[in-house]
Amino acid sequence: MRDRRMAAIGKGLRRRGRLMAEAVRPPRRVLDAVPSPWSPGSPDERSYVAPRAPRLVDSPVFVLSSVRSGSTLLRVLLNSHSQIRAPHEMHLRTVHVHLSRDFTADAMQALELDKDELEHALWDRLLHLELTRSGKRIIVDKTPPNTLVWPRLHRCWPNARYIVLLRHPGAVITSLTNRRSDPDHEAIAAEVLDYSEKLEEARQNLDAHVITYEQLTADPETTTRGLCDHLGVPWESGMLDYGTQDHGTFRPQLGDWSDTIRSGRVQPARGADPAVELPPRLAELARAWGYAAG
Repeated sequence: MRDRRMAAIGKGLRRRGRLMAEAVRPPRRVLDAVPSPWSPGSPDERSYVAPRAPRLVDSPVFVLSSVRSGSTLLRVLLNSHSQIRAPHEMHLRTVHVHLSRDFTADAMQALELDKDELEHALWDRLLHLELTRSGKRIIVDKTPPNTLVWPRLHRCWPNARYIVLLRHPGAVITSLTNRRSDPDHEAIAAEVLDYSEKLEEARQNLDAHVITYEQLTADPETTTRGLCDHLGVPWESGMLDYGTQDHGTFRPQLGDWSDTIRSGRVQPARGADPAVELPPRLAELARAWGYAAG
């Protein structure tokens, strides 16, 4: 018994000695096997461009629009179709992949992947998951900021289909101004111009189906029939009665949440405030889209 006790004491003393030695030892150099975190913008990330991987969803549909242009109304009308899933705003462009070590980019390159393509694969998986859960065959993402990055969406999904939803820029400005408690009029005009410029780029460069919010609200049947033709599905009258179906929660950051959309009925569009004078470039775009402006 005494020998075992002495052995335990000796072991404890030796352990304490090691801990004291480590406490006063100078810091050791970081081992190569535990590299520092990888930082974006490395030479590997800038120089290597991965080929496009196969997509689970080959031909998703994207609604390109400005904010405050009726995209939530369009979403619920489409989502009321038995073959079309149009969920709340998905904000794919804000879903990122983080390569946390300096060797991760090399490992991904060996798999013919880079950060962008990893993100594309993740976006595609999210669409596929939502589509599979719905049991439908066409998925539509209507997130307005997608408009600002449409070239990347087109790069990710070369076979994607597009719906360009326009609204009079003056009406968009009025809607944004009314929605904000302390509106910065100059900032609002600049925001609407950014969206409008990208919408015009998309309209000119994509084989998109173009509609206006004014058309959608004035004649929803004709407009949705045209959309169904574009998407290759038969028109269904139930699309116009969207209030009888479940479209998820209406709340901020996921789309419109106003009493208008909650009413379950297509209501007339509010026009542009005639007192709002559009900046020259916005007035030019409005005229190009068929609106009277200035």
